[in-house]
Amino acid sequence: MIDPATIQIRGEPVSATKCKFVVNRPVYENQAHYFANQDSAKGSPLAEALFAIPGISNVLVSHDAITIGKSTSDDWPALGKAIGAAIRSTIASGQEVVSRDLRSSLPPAEVLRSRVEEVLRSQVNPYVAAHGGVVRLIDVRDNTAFLQMGGGCQGCGMANVTLRQGVEVAIRAAVPEIGDILDTTDHAAGRNPYYAPSGH
Repeated sequence: MIDPATIQIRGEPVSATKCKFVVNRPVYENQAHYFANQDSAKGSPLAEALFAIPGISNVLVSHDAITIGKSTSDDWPALGKAIGAAIRSTIASGQEVVSRDLRSSLPPAEVLRSRVEEVLRSQVNPYVAAHGGVVRLIDVRDNTAFLQMGGGCQGCGMANVTLRQGVEVAIRAAVPEIGDILDTTDHAAGRNPYYAPSGH
């Protein structure tokens, strides 16, 4: 049993409706799972505990971070206490954070890849092409999608906003089994980099 007092959590607001809670230890080591709604959380203790908090609309568990979406006007500091308590109690209990059955029911990476490619082809790229940009799917590993933004999107100050708001919403709506959605241009460093910097 882990002492809950040793579990430190830092809140990092992403937007008015989304906040990332970073934990000082792996929660779901080197894996990610997205819960689009309360029904999808059944059998996964952490997501169940979080959805029990009024106003929580979606949950992404990824390695040492839990990103939470809300549908309530309550601000994050007000929700943070209940969210922190739910995270601490689940980790301290030693229960599996994500149900193994849920993990094993995920489609193969090649199936997820073709579904994400279809979303980019039919929904995303016709929109970003109007701004001279393009979003490419570089790879899907397990259930993590690696994207690359090019053309007018690359280096654009709005690129990250476009990716997170428009592209991510479209992919999650059509392919909820995708866990992390990462932009390879921002992923050259840190945990499990897609492009490892070349050493000399």
